Amino acid sequence: MSLLRMIWIKLGTMGADNGEALPESIPSAPGTLPHFIEEPDDAYIIKSNPIALRCKARPAMQIFFKCNGEWVHQNEHVSEESLDESSGLKVREVFINVTRQQVEDFHGPEDYWCQCVAWSHLGTSKSRKASVRIAYLRKNFEQDPQGREVPIEGMIVLHCRPPEGVPAAEVEWLKNEEPIDSEQDENIDTRADHNLIIRQARLSDSGNYTCMAANIVAKRRSLSATVVVYVDGSWEVWSEWSVCSPECEHLRIRECTAPPPRNGGKFCEGLSQESENCTDGLCILDKKPLHEIKPQRWSRRGIENASDIALYSGLGAAVVAVAVLVIGVTLYRRSQSDYGVDVIDSSALTGGFQTFNFKTVRQGNPLLLNSSMQPDLTVSRTYSGPICLQDPLDKELMTESSLFNPLSDIKVKVQSSFMVSLGVSERAEYHGKNHSGTFPHGNNRSFSTMHPRNKTPYIQNLSSLPTRTELRTTGVFGHLGGRLVMPNTGVSLLIPHGAIPEENSWEIYMSINQGEPSLQSDGSEVLLSPEVTCGPPDMTVTTPFALTIPHCADVSSEHWNIHLKKRTQQGKWEEVMSVEDESTSCYCLLDPFACHVLLDSFGTYALTGEPITDCAVKQLKVAVFGCMSCNSLDYNLRVYCVDNTPWAFQEVVSDERHQGGQLLEEPKLLHFKGNTFSLQISVLDIPPFLWRIKPFTACQEVPFSRVWCSNQQPLHCAFSLERYTPTTTQLSCKICIRQLKGHEQILQVQTSILESERETITFFAQEDSTFPAQTGPKAFKIPYSIRQRICATFDTPNAKGKDWQMLAQKNSINRNLSYFATQSSPSAVILNLWEARHQHDGDLDSLACALEEIGRTHTKLSNITESQLDEADFNYSRQNGL
Repeated sequence: MSLLRMIWIKLGTMGADNGEALPESIPSAPGTLPHFIEEPDDAYIIKSNPIALRCKARPAMQIFFKCNGEWVHQNEHVSEESLDESSGLKVREVFINVTRQQVEDFHGPEDYWCQCVAWSHLGTSKSRKASVRIAYLRKNFEQDPQGREVPIEGMIVLHCRPPEGVPAAEVEWLKNEEPIDSEQDENIDTRADHNLIIRQARLSDSGNYTCMAANIVAKRRSLSATVVVYVDGSWEVWSEWSVCSPECEHLRIRECTAPPPRNGGKFCEGLSQESENCTDGLCILDKKPLHEIKPQRWSRRGIENASDIALYSGLGAAVVAVAVLVIGVTLYRRSQSDYGVDVIDSSALTGGFQTFNFKTVRQGNPLLLNSSMQPDLTVSRTYSGPICLQDPLDKELMTESSLFNPLSDIKVKVQSSFMVSLGVSERAEYHGKNHSGTFPHGNNRSFSTMHPRNKTPYIQNLSSLPTRTELRTTGVFGHLGGRLVMPNTGVSLLIPHGAIPEENSWEIYMSINQGEPSLQSDGSEVLLSPEVTCGPPDMTVTTPFALTIPHCADVSSEHWNIHLKKRTQQGKWEEVMSVEDESTSCYCLLDPFACHVLLDSFGTYALTGEPITDCAVKQLKVAVFGCMSCNSLDYNLRVYCVDNTPWAFQEVVSDERHQGGQLLEEPKLLHFKGNTFSLQISVLDIPPFLWRIKPFTACQEVPFSRVWCSNQQPLHCAFSLERYTPTTTQLSCKICIRQLKGHEQILQVQTSILESERETITFFAQEDSTFPAQTGPKAFKIPYSIRQRICATFDTPNAKGKDWQMLAQKNSINRNLSYFATQSSPSAVILNLWEARHQHDGDLDSLACALEEIGRTHTKLSNITESQLDEADFNYSRQNGL
């Protein structure tokens, strides 16, 4: 039994002595430990129907459910009592209902769970934890089977990835609408990751195959895949040679009938007949031996053959020249017809990411090759650096905006793709610097589609959009302390009990800078967190408060030097400490996604990082949003890459809500290395004949510096898709986000572009409390009386070292212990850090385990029973209205 729980029980018994009686429903009759006859099972909520969880135990005087670490109110229990005839013991059965709303409202590190606690005279027993999840099955398959044509006796593999669902869908295969039983046919295997494998194809295996997926919610049917098993024919053996002909030749033949081609199989390759001289050069021609034939006759015949060859060669050359001219003219006219630019996208040929050639057309009619005013081919520009087109309209703004600002020394070549195709050499080459124009920054992003010619109004409209500069929350706190949370940002502030003097109260505020960061990084240093301000600045506290700031660094390996910085009253930023340094003025505890800082003064703080090696990693959150454009046939995809902090993604969500965007796939994490390689984003597997992607948007590339030094500003790339017909309502494709020589993520887009048919994906998971300010005991995980007992026990030095230092080490606080030594109560400060670190946890197991491992037993609490512990736990919950 853990020391923490024993202390808690002692408090419960002390409470009973003070007139706070235990629940009357818990009797104290003699008996044995309860034994569970039936424990709650894992369950799934289907649609909006609640589910029932049941428990049955004997002997049991009382049974209560505990869900997510909190007691379920006794009024929500339905209890039945009976007598076991064989043993004469009391059997109690209890059940509760769990609704869909309860599961949706719970946001914790694990699934919604419940367990039973049963009492008898000798103690308590706990059942297994049963998880409750909402069952669903998405409509679209992650991968449909694709039709194939295979040779006979070849292997057939049809891939099927069922729709995402809870519980996971079971897969069944159909052939021509009949179920396939792989147990009856050893040649077929359907067990390999939902795939269908036919080891040796037979003609009878031709047909239409369908993948069926089903779970407790629904059944889904994939697109059918047509399989054709064909037979390539083979040659029969050669026939015997024929008799020698008057031309001194004999023949032999063969037929393609072993077997003949079937079901579209290939015809035999090679000749069906061949001939050769049958006299070894002794054939008689014109009644004379060959060696007596006059050479003049042979030379005359050779001259005739040579003249024929020359004639045919000339005709062939003329045909090739005309074909080349026609193709060149066609390519030139086509290149001038789309949006006034000529696109040479070599990635369509190589399947990879290549640079783009942008060719600007000046005056004259681009549709007329022989126009009176010819296009000026001398302004063609080839940008050798990678770029990211931030919006479909940005193609028209390239020469005016600062989209190329990160690209120094842009290489410009003067050439014409039409002239190159005809073999004309380049004219000139020169180097140009960055454009001096500026592009609006901040939060004023607009995704509305405008006519390409309205370039200047577009920039002006962006500049005039309102910019949010601050996200702020406040609360009034007194001597009891409390917690101030900024919902959905990962930022929180813990004011310990006693930090504010008695009979005093302060209005404490907290805010996040939402504009351009005021902390300008120098050199290789990058901003890893939002800029957080807490105040008022003139407030003093007697005990350090805990500030939690999220960050986007991957701290699993030692590749970062991370610093805590504070902004002075003059607006400059000064380093407070390095996270790995020893300090007696403040303390930093770095977790994988947040940093918990113990401070004694308010102000504006932020985390910065300096990469030590190229293996330093920033965690990016990638997400794809979609919406219809003004043109009813167009659909826009916007892919975001933002620093992995809750606040940064909330910025994106807020903007997309205003723009009418829909989240199309659950966001994913991308590990972006500091290896100077760029980020590439592409759209893959667009359904042919249903959709097409517009020029310039098939694959896009973002320079390394724009991702690495994003300073918490959302970065996005836009892709413009077009339907061929209005009847197309479903879109299925993949978004590939990858860093060269680095990590890759695939976002699977399967959605309906119609609002009425679209499945909603939650914009943002509510991780924080909906009440920003919590004051008093409810704000803390550890009850104050238990906290006092722990401090009294561990603040006192122990000869065996079982004091506050071991308490810190058992809670994974292994460095900078000198900071705690300067505090009046080191254990209290350690518990404050524990509270900040575990604010989203539902129980005290980690702390209880740490106390149990230390093993301080001189508190004279070893005689407390497990049943008393649970009774005190139950009492505490009722007294605090939990």
